[in-house]
Amino acid sequence: MPEVHAFSTIPAKILLPIDFSPSSHLALEHATLLAQHFHANIYLVHVIQETANVEADKKEAEKYLAVSVSGLAAKGIKATAKVEVENDVAGCLLDVIEREKIDLIVDATHGTTGWHPLVFGSIAEKLVKLVHIPLLLIRTEKPESSVKVKSGRLMEWW
Repeated sequence: MPEVHAFSTIPAKILLPIDFSPSSHLALEHATLLAQHFHANIYLVHVIQETANVEADKKEAEKYLAVSVSGLAAKGIKATAKVEVENDVAGCLLDVIEREKIDLIVDATHGTTGWHPLVFGSIAEKLVKLVHIPLLLIRTEKPESSVKVKSGRLMEWW
């Protein structure tokens, strides 16, 4: 079992997993307000899965993260961003929490679309079950899925 960090009622470091979906941008807005209120730092992390295009995906993600970091800096918030390459997104986030001594996680309930959440489960759901620090879930609308079942209806996963 990972070491549990002593939690102060005022978070100093907020983790924001970001996948560049509209839901994660909404979570970024909430994390920004919390960071301003508590004078906390934000640690943005984007996890890409190991594919043939890892380097291209990583460069593109770093470009988007740089925009977010500069936007946060303009608001007086110290932010750090990192792209992680890992197939187990939830496991990677748990490693980041321990390594970076994160005090609070802000995450959206719905991220990227497709079949992935149906098969592997929601990242937010896994975090609820596995983390030992406060977790703020930002409830967002379920994105419309493009996955069809034999009946022709959209596949429901949330």
